[in-house]
Amino acid sequence: MRVNNRRYLFHDPGRQSNPWRLLLWGTLIIAGISVMRGISAGDIEPLFMPTATATRSATSYREEGTAFFNAGNLDAAIAAYQDALAVNPSDYVGWTELARIQTYSASLLTQDRRRTRMAEARESIDMAVSLAPQDSMANAVKAFVYNWSGSSATNAAERQAFVSEASTAAILAVQLDNRNVLAQAYQAEILVDQQQYDQAQQRAQLAISLDPNSLDTRRVYAYVLEASGAYSAAIEQYQLAAELAPNLTFLYISIGQNYRQLGLHDQALEYFDQAATINNVLGISDPLPYIAIARTYSRDGEFYAAALNAERAISLDPTNPDWYGQLGIVRFRSRNYEGSIPVLLCAVQGCSAEDNTEEDVAVTGMTLNDATLPYYYTLGSVLAALDQCPQAFPVLEALRASYPTDPVVMGIVNESLQVCANLAARAGAASPTPAAPVATPES
Repeated sequence: MRVNNRRYLFHDPGRQSNPWRLLLWGTLIIAGISVMRGISAGDIEPLFMPTATATRSATSYREEGTAFFNAGNLDAAIAAYQDALAVNPSDYVGWTELARIQTYSASLLTQDRRRTRMAEARESIDMAVSLAPQDSMANAVKAFVYNWSGSSATNAAERQAFVSEASTAAILAVQLDNRNVLAQAYQAEILVDQQQYDQAQQRAQLAISLDPNSLDTRRVYAYVLEASGAYSAAIEQYQLAAELAPNLTFLYISIGQNYRQLGLHDQALEYFDQAATINNVLGISDPLPYIAIARTYSRDGEFYAAALNAERAISLDPTNPDWYGQLGIVRFRSRNYEGSIPVLLCAVQGCSAEDNTEEDVAVTGMTLNDATLPYYYTLGSVLAALDQCPQAFPVLEALRASYPTDPVVMGIVNESLQVCANLAARAGAASPTPAAPVATPES
């Protein structure tokens, strides 16, 4: 039997060194140190870490916003542009486009909400101009935003300030680029509001010649014609604008309003209905087409149909006091005086969910201004006529305080107060006869 060389039974002297093995270990150690340094510096991602989620680009959000705008979903378009600007807040083009969309969306809102939306639009365009003060388009859209702000101003001085700012911006936009189509169009729109109709016509026609396939040039030219009383020609231009932007329902409402001016109520109703249909297809809860329909039916004396459409508007937007006021006017004109009071109270003073006769929600009343004036004097007149004078007095006094020099308003106030005085004088009669309400508003 062959016996191997003797080894220590209780001691392992270790393996013998191999120079190639030592070289391999040294290389791995150096590589490991390099990797650790890279991880510490952030240049190398550690193994087995979760994969980072890709961040959407501002351009992607803006493209989505443009698609929503073309589809007629302006609220979604606004949200997409706001997302884009959250990614890239220094994008003055994004701020400019957001302001334009916010302004157009205001046309679909009621007075109080329009005022809020226009304030947001002014913030957006002011940001754009601060980032690019010499950009013609930013200044052009500033003219658009500030001019439209005038329609929601709280008083004449504020309205004049907005229009003056708009005019300055429009002039600068044209000076920076006299071929800027929107600058020319928006300046025409401002000239209309300044009652300079001939100059407005010239500017609008110039804008059309520069770009006949622009939504804005067609819309503004239609507006110029409408302001001049050329309703048929205005309809043609609004229709061309609608062909360029078929899902923007405010264009159809404008067409219907011009048909209504011509006394062509069937055609008007057709376009209002078309606006409502587009909103239904897009899943947009917009009550304005139903209000337009209600007003048209009311003018025709079809008060039942008018009331149904006003009630539909309330169901779509139950916390909006303006719709309650519209329904109150319809009921008043149909001589449903008792039925007009609860909804007019919701519009003027607000109402709790328990007092709301239409929807189980609370409603905040609207402040007295030119837009809400008919609701106030109609309510005061009806309350006085139906011998609810303690409720009528605060409304009538508010009208007296805000419109002391308006002969029509003061006529309604004084006659309503006289009705209350007559009723008080006859308080001892067994069954006093209610007087007829004074107010006769047109819707």
